[in-house]
Amino acid sequence: MVKTGQVRILVVEDDESIADVVCTALRYSGYLVDHVSAGAQGLQRGLEGIYDLIVLDVMLPGLDGFEICRRLRDRSVASPILFLTARADPDDRINGFVAGGDDYLAKPFSVDELVLRVAAILKRTSRSVDRDIIRVEDLTLEPSGQEVRRDGELVELSATEFRLLHYLMRNAGIVVSKSQILDNVWDDGFEGTENIVELYVGYLRRKLDDDKAPLIHTRRGAGYVLRQGER
Repeated sequence: MVKTGQVRILVVEDDESIADVVCTALRYSGYLVDHVSAGAQGLQRGLEGIYDLIVLDVMLPGLDGFEICRRLRDRSVASPILFLTARADPDDRINGFVAGGDDYLAKPFSVDELVLRVAAILKRTSRSVDRDIIRVEDLTLEPSGQEVRRDGELVELSATEFRLLHYLMRNAGIVVSKSQILDNVWDDGFEGTENIVELYVGYLRRKLDDDKAPLIHTRRGAGYVLRQGER
């Protein structure tokens, strides 16, 4: 298995058999993979900005892949996009690139070629979606270096803790539910319950807060919010 760090990929594909092949191949290659089957879901997930790459079908229920790509680029979402579609006409390829896509793979396709193209895109873009440092008060997170600091002091986190904090910081000031956290932080193949979210929030609190003002706050019955200024 290829070691790919914590590279996260979104697969937007409505054909379940193709989606299963794509997701299985990418997971076997060491990537964290989420899958949705409808255009609106793909757009919503893509707008969260947490993906290093999006594998996007063109012919989808609701919004088509080209429109999803255009809307993501209009919202300054930089995640590289690999179109995966049966529409192999040259004009379709041009439309994909004009919309903001990074590569185009026609069906039927070789799974090996898909994996190689994904790796090439990630190498070429240097995971640009994750380069910027995220700051909330005295807390900073550098996605590309997997580094977190509180008041300048390095905070050691596990991979899951890092993904959880990354998601909370991207949604700073917004209450997110346990189910939202579970969907966005844990892999689609995870079979546990929402109790795992409470457990990992506890881990983060112990590592981040110490003698400092707490950053992660519980909204009973609603979820969690990352912000400062509360006790």
